[in-house]
Amino acid sequence: MNETAFDELLFASLKPGLTSFCYRMLGSMDDADDAVQETSIRVWQSWSTFRQDSSFKTWVYRIASNLCLDKLRQSKRRALPVDLFDPAVAIVEPRDTLPDSAWIWPSPDFGGNPEDRLVRRDTLQLCFIALLQTLPPRQRAALILKDVFEWSSKQIAETLAMSPAAVNSALQRARGTMDRAQLRSDELSSMNVQPEQQLLSRYVEAFEQFDITALVALFHEEGCMSMPPFEMWIRGKEDLSAFYSLTRWHCEGSRFVSITVNGGYPALAQYMPGKEGSGLIPWGIHVIETKENQILHVQNFIHTPLFSRFGLPERIDQ
Repeated sequence: MNETAFDELLFASLKPGLTSFCYRMLGSMDDADDAVQETSIRVWQSWSTFRQDSSFKTWVYRIASNLCLDKLRQSKRRALPVDLFDPAVAIVEPRDTLPDSAWIWPSPDFGGNPEDRLVRRDTLQLCFIALLQTLPPRQRAALILKDVFEWSSKQIAETLAMSPAAVNSALQRARGTMDRAQLRSDELSSMNVQPEQQLLSRYVEAFEQFDITALVALFHEEGCMSMPPFEMWIRGKEDLSAFYSLTRWHCEGSRFVSITVNGGYPALAQYMPGKEGSGLIPWGIHVIETKENQILHVQNFIHTPLFSRFGLPERIDQ
């Protein structure tokens, strides 16, 4: 197998599916990309050992699965702020953060591979990614391969070096754990229904004008906002109004660029005024979830490396 044939087979055919598998396993596109890159290296280096006792695809996923399992043994569970902390009691400027490795981050599309049509979009919701992180790693891998990719128990067993009976047992335990999990992010999630375009437009207009009254009026009575990597999150119109007033100096003059995240869900990339006064620089990715055509939860992912990952410019005109 020459290098050109290998590149075409792995990267053109398997990379989108591998990336989506690793993202669900690890909760981060950076980690997923690293795992896929390492998978490609190991497959290339180990090609002479491939015995064809299973399909090439199963063999590649076995390598990727083992890499993900190794990464997860050395890391703590990723999460969303609303699942780790209670809403803020005192409204102050957020200061306390956790490292990037603590958080689940949104993902761009994985590519135009026909296999992606088989990958259910609802399993890319951020709350589902958070639920997956509550599972032991091997159960997580089995559940993703079965319920997302719709693999047979036999194929999963070959991939994870388990018996089919052990796979079925792992699936039963994993589904039970997810059914019992009571994550606040799951209660707040509505990514199965896209927000009305008119509501998004009103949010953009109110935020760009920084009309706090108009902005807060768009929120549901139970509405909230979280801002990873900050631990702090805000719930309720009164606290939201106080928070926006406190951070006006930082957000005023911002502009949004429309994008999609996690399987095509609409989102907004916020650019804020830079210190030099020339142009706007990346700040956060706003994922807006709604209830009764009002904003239930704004997840503002403040992680500027996301902008390049989504193919966004480093600066826009003011």
